[in-house]
Amino acid sequence: MSSSLKSEFLHILQERGFVYQATDLEQLDALFQKETVTGYTGFDATAKSLQVGNLSALMVLRWMQKCGHRPIVLIGGGTSRIGDPSFRQSERPLMTLQQVQENIDGISKVFQKVLTFGQGPSDALFVNNADWLLSLGYIEFLRDYGRHFTVNRMLSFDSVKTRLDKDEPLSFLEFNYMLLQAYDFYHLHKEFGCILQMGGSDQWGNIVNGVELTRKLSQKAVFGLTSPLVTDASGRKLGKSVDGAIWLDPDMRSPYDYWQFWRNVDDRDVGKLLRRFTELPLDEIAKLEALQGAEINEAKKILADEATTLLHGRDVLDSIHSTASSVFSKEGADLSNLPTFDLAPSRLPIALDDVFVESGLCASKGEFKRLVAGGGAKIDGLPISDPKQLLTEEAFSDQKVILSVGKKNFLKVNLL
Repeated sequence: MSSSLKSEFLHILQERGFVYQATDLEQLDALFQKETVTGYTGFDATAKSLQVGNLSALMVLRWMQKCGHRPIVLIGGGTSRIGDPSFRQSERPLMTLQQVQENIDGISKVFQKVLTFGQGPSDALFVNNADWLLSLGYIEFLRDYGRHFTVNRMLSFDSVKTRLDKDEPLSFLEFNYMLLQAYDFYHLHKEFGCILQMGGSDQWGNIVNGVELTRKLSQKAVFGLTSPLVTDASGRKLGKSVDGAIWLDPDMRSPYDYWQFWRNVDDRDVGKLLRRFTELPLDEIAKLEALQGAEINEAKKILADEATTLLHGRDVLDSIHSTASSVFSKEGADLSNLPTFDLAPSRLPIALDDVFVESGLCASKGEFKRLVAGGGAKIDGLPISDPKQLLTEEAFSDQKVILSVGKKNFLKVNLL
């Protein structure tokens, strides 16, 4: 793979760590230098919100637009009814049309925050593959497009081999997914002149199928480009946590809690995440990631500020900073941004370990017990000394209690 990409878009992607695999990268680089390129990324509607793992794809689309090219956001209203089997150990639960539509309504909100949509040459387009996939005739599809795929080739992709090597079943329904995704690329090429499909490295097999099908049918040059999946210093996918996914929808994860996620990343990940998920100049990022000791916390605050601004706007930062600096002060502090857990009075008294586990502050009662032993579990800023301690009505002097794990994770318990 070339190390001297010359087009503005691909050069930025390479410097910021977004380039993993590509088809004909040098030819694609040449095209980006001489014309406006249309490229797309697909998002299946598998939940009511995108999560932080989707941010890499969103940032690639954003950089594409900032460099004067045209991004297409493809919502998988059709493919979501099947589910992408790539690197999954089991088949996704099938969703109804209503569930798919509810998820589309939820995830669509984030794109308006990251991209500019319209009719201009670099304005983003929003399309739904249900518009063409649901009307396909099965026999016609097999005759016109199925003959261009070989089972031998499809079985060679890691996304399929991983499943089969573990002797896990791969249904014929799932096996069809890559054919439909490939057809998406061909359709977008015909309708919008799209020549590039982008996605995470786990989509390489699906993307290659789309490139090969579109090249065969159109006799034109089209391309695929993937980005590495983002993992933290321990090797886990970005956003995996004991309290669930890091959702991008503010109704599913508050802006404060989202800010805290970035504020609490591993010191070793700061530089990588600043490059991938902010638009700060690279020389400034180099200075920030070189900070040592306690000073690295300032870099993490900048990361949190920039990542949160991108998604929720800069207006939320004053309130978030106020909450973060005075989280235990019940007088005059803005606690509205803290993640909350509502508790009915009828449940009082209740064991604190139940509250910590139910709210997601702890993964288990065993973890809570260990935290108590180490002084890491607190109520209103005071260490909990007894793992069997009860939360009583008397603790709710003003209808709320602040629980915390360590110095970073806080929760406001509201008495309803």
